[in-house]
Amino acid sequence: MSAAFENANSQLGFDPDTLRDRYRTERDKRLRGDGPDQYLEMSGKFAHYNEDDPYVDPGFSREPLTDEKDVVIIGGGFSGLLAAARLHEAGVKDVRILEAGGDFGGTWYWNRYPGAQCDIESYCYLPLLEELGYIPKEKYSYVTEIFEHSRRIGREYGLYDITCFQTRVKSVDWDETTKRWIISTNQNDAIKARFVVMALGTATRPKLPGLPGIEEFEGHSFHTSRWDYNYTGGDTRGELTKLADKRVAIIGTGATAIQCVPYVGRHAKQTYVFQRTPSSVDLRGNKPTDYEWAKTLKPGWQRARRENFAAIVTGQPFEEDLVSDGWTDIFRNLAVIVPREGAAAITPEEMGRQAEIADFRKMNQIRARVDEVVKDHRTAEALKPWYRQFCKRPTFNDEYLPTFNLPNVELVDVSEAKGVERITKKGVVANGKEYEVDCIIYSTGFEITADFKRRLGIEINGEGGKSLFDHFKDGFKTLHGFSTRGFPNWFYIGISQNALSVNMTAMFDDQARHIAYIIKQTQERQAQAVQPTQEAQDEWVNLIQSVQINNRAFLDACTPGYYNNEGNAGTGLAGGTFTPGINAFNALLAEWREKGDMKGMELMP
Repeated sequence: MSAAFENANSQLGFDPDTLRDRYRTERDKRLRGDGPDQYLEMSGKFAHYNEDDPYVDPGFSREPLTDEKDVVIIGGGFSGLLAAARLHEAGVKDVRILEAGGDFGGTWYWNRYPGAQCDIESYCYLPLLEELGYIPKEKYSYVTEIFEHSRRIGREYGLYDITCFQTRVKSVDWDETTKRWIISTNQNDAIKARFVVMALGTATRPKLPGLPGIEEFEGHSFHTSRWDYNYTGGDTRGELTKLADKRVAIIGTGATAIQCVPYVGRHAKQTYVFQRTPSSVDLRGNKPTDYEWAKTLKPGWQRARRENFAAIVTGQPFEEDLVSDGWTDIFRNLAVIVPREGAAAITPEEMGRQAEIADFRKMNQIRARVDEVVKDHRTAEALKPWYRQFCKRPTFNDEYLPTFNLPNVELVDVSEAKGVERITKKGVVANGKEYEVDCIIYSTGFEITADFKRRLGIEINGEGGKSLFDHFKDGFKTLHGFSTRGFPNWFYIGISQNALSVNMTAMFDDQARHIAYIIKQTQERQAQAVQPTQEAQDEWVNLIQSVQINNRAFLDACTPGYYNNEGNAGTGLAGGTFTPGINAFNALLAEWREKGDMKGMELMP
């Protein structure tokens, strides 16, 4: 390390080694032997948390379908909508969408808890803004606007006419004779499809903590993805007036709780927030859209804005920060530490240390904000996050921390016990104390990194009847993350061996474009089917594994969470990805398409 950098360390005002030790201690006390198995599969008494739809009339049924389509898209959230839109633009029109919910929206159809809001700037997050000529109302849209935008896409692209709602896919089976997929559903369908696009996103199945006694609770309970407004009163904007005489427990303090806790705390007689690991909570700074600014936007503005954001949050050089928010703040700080003209003279090791210093500074700011806002010292100490900024998804909210100054809101820190101990008939036991409550709200997120089969909840059988999950038992084997040998004409939009981005919709969009290209080319070249060659697939898997070294070390040092699969970093959300970043990955795909030779894909007659 350079003498100049050593000298800079002495001016920091904090000791990096002390912080590293504190981070390690906080991580170790939260590590559990059961890792991701600490969460329940949604079955039995809790099956309704995943399967019930509070927004439609129960008992829906229709006549089974046995027809054939060129493409069937499974999922009607943003990834499915984007797949349909990009297929439409590519000239692929014989498409059907199968969606479990009663309308489009995916996560934003189910997640209608009070205060639900995107944490990525709306102008980057909401897809197809230019195509539809729509500008969001605020810098960070709330769920009502996001859900309505999903429906807008459905209307403008004519997708309502090709979608079967309230339809859960049970199995997808390859028929060797007809070279078609047979799709079975809860509506007794047996739909034939030449191509299948799995577009289930990352937040599909709610998860529950596997707490002893969880089935014994005699009060009311629900998951935040199935918010019960009949019990709480109000709507996504708040006014939960029916909680006025209720004692409420909220278990979980991730991105969802950050948004809904202020509304519950404002209205409930008593609110207990059970926290194992605090979130990093920065200022939101939401504001209405300046429509005079919107008039100045040039064609291509949304893609340029997305790429600018992605460049900054992956540490690439940038001339201007177009988004300028909490996500980009840490990297603006890094740019100050490492001036662009001097970056070439710095070794990767020193760059990594300087990035860590910038991270320490940012997290010190986050912790200092807790002290500034929260009046009770003990509560403030428990709310401070002791880990690197991107060990968990950062959150942004202006009301969460002040909520703990209310006399009816109590934070229950369960970090030493590695979580809540158990549930009883009357309430929640934590740190040896029983908290009697009328209602338990599980704000425990989705099964983002659970076992792949459990997460999808669909049987998928390819050539020779081989299960996809047996095929992947030793790890993903794909080309570019979208397709795998032995499963012809099958594509997956998601986070398997491709580039991960905090702006999921931008990531899904480019994946949808690429898949639409492959399907269209397969049709035009009059092939029956397409799948990766073994050689290309092996090369891609080797490449993905080769770029994981630095990322794995970072994740191993993180506190447990879904990014590192509760401490099992190799299988976490950020494990097994194309670490050069989303812009580099999209450029790689664009170059592949421009060559036009379908290299690495086997076209089957």
